[in-house]
Amino acid sequence: MSTIPSTSPHPSAAELMDEQYRYQRYIYDWSRKYYLFGRDALLNEIQLERQDTLLEIGCGTGRNLIKLHKRYPHNALYGVDASRLMLEQANHKLSHHPHSYQVILKQGLAQDLTLKYLHRTQGFDHIVFSYVLSMIPEWQTAFNQALLLLKPNGTVHLVDFADQSALPSLAQQGLKHWLNWFNVHPDPTVPTYLSTLAQTPTSTLKQRFLLGRYAFIAHYTPRNTL
Repeated sequence: MSTIPSTSPHPSAAELMDEQYRYQRYIYDWSRKYYLFGRDALLNEIQLERQDTLLEIGCGTGRNLIKLHKRYPHNALYGVDASRLMLEQANHKLSHHPHSYQVILKQGLAQDLTLKYLHRTQGFDHIVFSYVLSMIPEWQTAFNQALLLLKPNGTVHLVDFADQSALPSLAQQGLKHWLNWFNVHPDPTVPTYLSTLAQTPTSTLKQRFLLGRYAFIAHYTPRNTL
């Protein structure tokens, strides 16, 4: 596994993430499993062909990349995160796995990503957002930028909070207060936005809700990607 050295173009945003995860990073994977539902379901639905490449935006501690790397040890996997400290944690965890040189990590912000910045001449077959859009204020910009990083017929895979409309109102309020402590602000319009994008004849969208619309999983393929 290797990390492409870089200096964040927005150090204030990176520093904010580092401050938030300075200590949380050590218990992040253990604590998040109790409310970041659907991550493993999403990963199980991602099927990589032999030469496929994958980018996870907001890879954090590398939890998802490690699971994918175990299944596909010879595929090139990329991870980007705003937090240098989270990437250090991912580096440490990945170092214990064989063929970890196939996993490349880089610090950066989702809305700024380009193929050149990632040292790529071709786009990715798969891009993953796992509970990340709800942490990005300009999530539409970040998502649309990710579409520019796809190969033709590539797919964006998402799991994130939905509108919780089928849950009791007290549960909804409690969740929103809890997430606010971690600078997580879900936008309930994300599934509708994806549905609107998928109305073009050449695009496909597979989307479903989990646990009383607590979360959603989506696989979006914009077949007219350049």
